[in-house]
Amino acid sequence: MGGTTEASQLAGALATAGIPALFSYAGRTETPRAQPLPLRVGGFGGAEGLADFLRVGGFTHLIDATHPFAAQMSRNAVAAADATGLPLMAFERPGWTERPGDNWTRVADMDAAVAALPETPSRVFLAIGRQNIATFGPKPQHHYLLRLVDPPSAPLPLPDAHVILDRGPFTEAGDLALLRDHAITHLVAKNAGGSGAEAKLVAARARNLPVILIDRPALPPRPVAATVTEVMDWLAHPVTDRGV
Repeated sequence: MGGTTEASQLAGALATAGIPALFSYAGRTETPRAQPLPLRVGGFGGAEGLADFLRVGGFTHLIDATHPFAAQMSRNAVAAADATGLPLMAFERPGWTERPGDNWTRVADMDAAVAALPETPSRVFLAIGRQNIATFGPKPQHHYLLRLVDPPSAPLPLPDAHVILDRGPFTEAGDLALLRDHAITHLVAKNAGGSGAEAKLVAARARNLPVILIDRPALPPRPVAATVTEVMDWLAHPVTDRGV
């Protein structure tokens, strides 16, 4: 179950090692990255649907390398692994930690992020993807900058918003220019971790901007690996023709 930079790195390692595997995208991005493995795009119909898919496909292992905020997919993976008895490994990059010069306000969820924004009109880089944009509707006085992979398919639920289309990894120089050119005063971001999207935090630090950072959702207990090597070590087993 992929969708992250780390999942793509793992796909390359699996392909190089000759381990038969299937790469699954949720289908939320119109143009997902190509992978060196067979692809499946779309949902499974919840935890039961995922469990049925794993049984029918004869899979031997399940790897959850979805985005750290894809909480429902991760919960479904835990439930499906329990239902099928398959070993499960979450491949999850560590979250970001505060450094000297950061001006962070950490919040538990999207609603708390909205509440943490000032009442006075500000210019907000809303770096949260497209799914939770409407949550910020209660504060329409702000100008919102959105960076999306795909163009919006419907009018945005914010009266004052500007969209740029881009796909990471991003650079510090590029994000510094972005914050400067759009006169950004506040950054709202999920604590996704990893290096591909960290540039906006480095840029905010350099410009001494306040950052509202949303903590990761709570998930059921599960084994977690932080590197491709750890996952490949976990997969060290007699390879069957049924796949991973």
